[in-house]
Amino acid sequence: MQLRRYVLTRRPAWALLAALLVTGCTAQPVAGTPRAVAGTPRAAAFNSTDIAWIQLMIPMDERARLLTDLAPGRAGDPALARFAQRAADRRQAELGRLRELLARSGAPDARPHEGHDMPGMVSADTLRGAGALSGEEFDRVFAAALRAHLTQSVLLCGGERASGGAGEARELAGELEKGGSEELALLDAARSGKS
Repeated sequence: MQLRRYVLTRRPAWALLAALLVTGCTAQPVAGTPRAVAGTPRAAAFNSTDIAWIQLMIPMDERARLLTDLAPGRAGDPALARFAQRAADRRQAELGRLRELLARSGAPDARPHEGHDMPGMVSADTLRGAGALSGEEFDRVFAAALRAHLTQSVLLCGGERASGGAGEARELAGELEKGGSEELALLDAARSGKS
């Protein structure tokens, strides 16, 4: 049953990556290089999937980081507050690595997903709502939003590993996919016994 659910839930990530590539909601390739970024041979290894993945993961992690920053003063459950601190540290580390990878790719930091509310992205409404809550109410909103973020991140990382061109991007995606799966398990453990 778990494998069936895993296989069925992977489709949204593939659909999202495909939609981003088809609709042009990614970095546009340089003329004469339809699937790679022009520049050094290292940058040329990055294809449009790599760029789309990096440019989507950065705002997703930025929004998740804003959510985790609310937890210290609002979480009712000490275990969830501790989890939130570790999640904040992890998002910050991921952001550093993603930004370095974007710079190495040669793609501009164009922020094509700025202001978008896509699956797994913590919405501005969720941030505003969570900022007005505390205790168990905050805990429920926080856990649901972070679970959605982690679930979608894991799916997107799987898509990058399967279709990315740059080995270093696929490697990072594998690390983030594994870390996200571990965080989901830790979030469930922190929330065990809570509604």
